[in-house]
Amino acid sequence: MATSATGSSAFTRRGLLAATAGTLLLSACGRGEAGADDPATTVAPGGQELLIGVSLELTGPGAALGVIQQRALEITLESLNAKGVPIGNLRRAVRLEVRDNAGDPALAARQATALARDTGVHALLGGTMAETSMALVQVAQKERVPFLSLAFGDGIVLPLAQRTYVYKMTPDAGDMARRLARLIASQRLSRVALLAADGLHGDSGVRAMRGALRTAGVALASATRLPRTGGDFRRAARATAGTRPDGVVVWATAPDSAAAVGALRRAGYDGPVFLDAGAVAEQTLEGGNAALLEGAYAVHPTSLGGAMLANTTMSALERKEFVYRYVQLHGGFSGFAPYASDAVQLIADAARLSTSVDRGRIRAFLQNQVTEGMAGMYSFTPIRHGGMDQGSLGVYTVSAGAWTRVS
Repeated sequence: MATSATGSSAFTRRGLLAATAGTLLLSACGRGEAGADDPATTVAPGGQELLIGVSLELTGPGAALGVIQQRALEITLESLNAKGVPIGNLRRAVRLEVRDNAGDPALAARQATALARDTGVHALLGGTMAETSMALVQVAQKERVPFLSLAFGDGIVLPLAQRTYVYKMTPDAGDMARRLARLIASQRLSRVALLAADGLHGDSGVRAMRGALRTAGVALASATRLPRTGGDFRRAARATAGTRPDGVVVWATAPDSAAAVGALRRAGYDGPVFLDAGAVAEQTLEGGNAALLEGAYAVHPTSLGGAMLANTTMSALERKEFVYRYVQLHGGFSGFAPYASDAVQLIADAARLSTSVDRGRIRAFLQNQVTEGMAGMYSFTPIRHGGMDQGSLGVYTVSAGAWTRVS
């Protein structure tokens, strides 16, 4: 496939990151285990936990992504608190203050403000929708609380000068767009249409896909925006199908992604469909969606297809345990990226390395973290707060109702 031209450079970069991550983790005596047998490390008294505020879409339009991240958080919290997190000379429990923002940015902002001022959280995470994440961004900057976003949209961490306390767990739009464009070019498709979500996530997708397709020598037949979640997608689907493209890129998060593909099929389009990582959730292939998406492609972190990390890494062992617990609790594991789990672990690592729960020190150590999580490789730097490494992305297709890795 056309990915081979970049495979070697991406592998080399990821290998370098992995080596660096290994050095960092070893210097800290192991992820989540530093000081485990240190007699000077004592259990913190009550009220001295590592406190993290969480704002998720547990109901409303973003629930397809929010609920699965809550499930991931519960599993990771249990694992961390089995021994606690050694921070300085205390071993602290991790406590999550979880709020349901119901997909409402104004509510998310009020909740985050209360968590920062009244509850005194040491960090914030959440916002699987770009709009709720942007509301949380404003609070994080004003209150100077480190915030790890679970949403898609490059504007969450840009411009960097206005996002100094903000980090994004999901892949950058440019990295996903380039993988999709190379895949499209490798299939010798000459004209594709773009059907993009309303809002920041869709804005990032349109901008990134225009540039990536141009570089790949593929013409963009049309770029049509979907209405907000819950709207009627038929008009946008008919307009897209009417351009008679060779392929269609649907750039939207679940549940809009599957709904958009369904509208395209009903509008008479029967060609290939390409999805960004935000499309993938447990809901995406449930019920009749599986038949609608059969043969569709998605670019997604390599956790999707059940691909395990190197068996010798601590991340591989953690992910095996995570999958086991998820299946045990919820009856199955669909391979979604556990961004929230990685976010909690990154915050815990930053607190441990900084030997403090001070917000400013946690932020300082977050922006120098290089580590391999369960979803993929993260490499935050002072000039890059979108940490998912492009080498962590794979190409998948829906085959017999399940995600199968292509490259």
